[in-house]
Amino acid sequence: MEKVLGENKWKWFQLNKCEIERGATEGLESEWLERIRKNKSNCLRVEVLENGEKAVHASLIYQQSFEEEQDNKIFHFYLTNDKWVSVDLDLSSFPLKGMDKTETAVDGFLLFLGELLNEMLVEIDQFEESLKTLIWSVRKRNETRILELLYRQRHELLVWKNLLIPIKELIMAIEEVNLHKGGNEEIYFCSAKRMERAFALLNEYEHELDSMINLEEVISSHRGNEIMKTLTVITTIFTPIMAFGALWGMNFKHMPELGWKYGYLFSIILTIISTLLLYGYLKIKGWTGDLLKGKRKGSFFK
Repeated sequence: MEKVLGENKWKWFQLNKCEIERGATEGLESEWLERIRKNKSNCLRVEVLENGEKAVHASLIYQQSFEEEQDNKIFHFYLTNDKWVSVDLDLSSFPLKGMDKTETAVDGFLLFLGELLNEMLVEIDQFEESLKTLIWSVRKRNETRILELLYRQRHELLVWKNLLIPIKELIMAIEEVNLHKGGNEEIYFCSAKRMERAFALLNEYEHELDSMINLEEVISSHRGNEIMKTLTVITTIFTPIMAFGALWGMNFKHMPELGWKYGYLFSIILTIISTLLLYGYLKIKGWTGDLLKGKRKGSFFK
């Protein structure tokens, strides 16, 4: 479908793969159309045409599932000052307004790009809500499931950055060849600022997630050390019991303790006293710490 828009009558060709297969692309860049047939990943090229005109053409993944790698939407475009060719672009989610008032094809493309970024920012706000809930979950009910959620959020953030980096490169490419000059600078400025805002937010969220992951690692390390410390102390405290039990469990023929009248009582008292003395020694040395205290609700380490 071909549209003629704006006061300067720039052209917008909206195509799909079926139209390309049928050959309904007369007058368009055949070499570029041939190249995008099997392209399923991001790519970007900037070139200067024979007549001196500058062009940017690319394939751009603009929607991506956080669960499945292959579940995404990609479109291809060829952009000059007076022509924008788009292939497989689904505009149902983008309420484009004011396209007919744009001065150049680059303005029209940047207007679309700004709306795309705006939709992404709305979804990033939802990411912020889930991140806020997760921050307080770390304190209220910290467990392995929370660590799993943290890494899911970290993966989601990486996917967001993977989506935005090609768009950032695209804006930089347009600026590189001054393709936006001669059009509405406000549209370019708006799109560029939205990109900066999206990256600023994601960078801040990345710092928050890294801080929470570091906190989880510290807590896990501390609790692991406390568990090992507890097991070591318990093993040490029960050493006299095990030692005396092993001693009097032997089957030697001559064991004088077996003939004592109060031998059984003596063994119990000796075991208790030696255990208490050993525990007292560990306590004085400060090796037991707060291992015998109960876990406090809402505390990270107790």
